[in-house]
Amino acid sequence: MNLTLTRDTFTTKTTTGLLAVDGKVLFCTLEDVDRGLDSAKPETLKGKVKAQTAIPYGRYPVEKTWSPKYKRNVYQILDVPGFKGIRIHSGNKAEDTEGCLLVGTKRSVDFVGNSRAAVKALEALLDAATDDITIDIVRG
Repeated sequence: MNLTLTRDTFTTKTTTGLLAVDGKVLFCTLEDVDRGLDSAKPETLKGKVKAQTAIPYGRYPVEKTWSPKYKRNVYQILDVPGFKGIRIHSGNKAEDTEGCLLVGTKRSVDFVGNSRAAVKALEALLDAATDDITIDIVRG
């Protein structure tokens, strides 16, 4: 299964985009500020600001792993250079993420809504996957 996150709105506080599952856009997203980091260009990783930077562009594996913070299994984006513990979880605004990916079903400037329902729906789709899960993060 492949997720594609297409970032399309950039502010001084957040980055929002659309999340497709196997080519079908189903969710919207909110992340920290896009600072132009790219996993294929290691020199860009110097621009990371701890807990205030969006995931670098690139392709990553996704797995469900135990989260001590949430005390349950949560989908994690793995092998992100310069980042650890990048999760896909609920939240509405920049203060709800420290580099993680928030999902929702509606969005406005610096906000994503219906996040808990979106996470539940996304997790159900990912739980049903019969092959490896990857996410491509691209600029729209």
